[in-house]
Amino acid sequence: MNGEPARWTRRHLAAPAGGAATTAPVIGLPAPPRVLPHHDVWDLWPIQEEDGSTSVVRGRELWMALSSPALGHPEERHDRARLRLLARAGDGWTDLGHAFADGASPGSREWSGSAVRRPDGTVSVFYTAAGRRGEARPTFAQTVVEARARLLTEGGRVLLDQAAEHREVLRSDGVTYLPADDIEGGPGRIKAFRDPGWFRDPADGREYLLVAASVAPSGDADHAFMGAVALAAATPDGWSLRPPLLVADGVNHEIERPHVVVHRSSYYLFFSTHRHSFHPPGSAPTGLYGFVAPSLTGPYRPLNGSGLVLRNPAEEPDQAYAWLVLPDLKVVSFLNYRSNGGSDPWQAGPAEARAAFGGTIAPVLELTLREAATSVVVPATGRS
Repeated sequence: MNGEPARWTRRHLAAPAGGAATTAPVIGLPAPPRVLPHHDVWDLWPIQEEDGSTSVVRGRELWMALSSPALGHPEERHDRARLRLLARAGDGWTDLGHAFADGASPGSREWSGSAVRRPDGTVSVFYTAAGRRGEARPTFAQTVVEARARLLTEGGRVLLDQAAEHREVLRSDGVTYLPADDIEGGPGRIKAFRDPGWFRDPADGREYLLVAASVAPSGDADHAFMGAVALAAATPDGWSLRPPLLVADGVNHEIERPHVVVHRSSYYLFFSTHRHSFHPPGSAPTGLYGFVAPSLTGPYRPLNGSGLVLRNPAEEPDQAYAWLVLPDLKVVSFLNYRSNGGSDPWQAGPAEARAAFGGTIAPVLELTLREAATSVVVPATGRS
């Protein structure tokens, strides 16, 4: 096990980055149809089999996503987020309802995670419990929870057992990883311990979780914390935190949705981040970034020299977010903000921001990976 994480530095970001190979096409009009007409849908992930493939039940793939009623400023959705179960057949999506019963989570909201179907037919759903159940107003404490639920196919329906127990399985240690316990805050302004990504390493057969985390700044940095990718290993006694795989050393304070894809015996570590999470803000684009290594624990080197794998086009810098690379190198994301004359959607009023917000699943892209070089494959239609 490597003790030193890979460091993502300004030197990497100074490397040439951009061009057609790393730029997504503009998502044209008309916009992709909303999966849920009256709810926003964002961050999505498949229920995996243990070999990494997507679970199929009754001829349909099973997926999960975050959802909330499409009301008010889109950024307020994080204060109402719930896990949603979805089915996919071809390009069509079917809503299967909330994954779990009201109040089942130990948090006041349910944030992103991952899910794996076990040989006994149950599904381990790893997700982020944000805040505390029953709190009067949202706080930003974050822990990793597992709900081990039976997958039920009764009466023509597909659902997760609503009586599943939700157990906290991992939290920041407060030493290597800063405690994610902010009372006040909001997107981009809070420390992280969230987005658990499940992974079984083919090299040793062990289960791991990758977690978006925060670490203390190095040297004389003028910011409060840095983004990092935490690693936890399954043990007979539960999950054990390990040294981080990656630290954004002075360049970024919010790495999100880390995950690993093994391709041709190399380990590709991917994560997403917003342009306003860089130091200084806007010094690199919103995009999917990544590193590659010969093993899960490294040593990692940045893809394409800079780490940039996929960015939004310059004319639509916020059109999509929360990219997830699947084992077949398809890339899913959600439709975020369309450009509306240059104003910052995060600072816009509720009506203006709502008019610009997509709140649904974006067209699927595909990557090619050749050692440390990547490129975007654009479907002929621009749509999946």
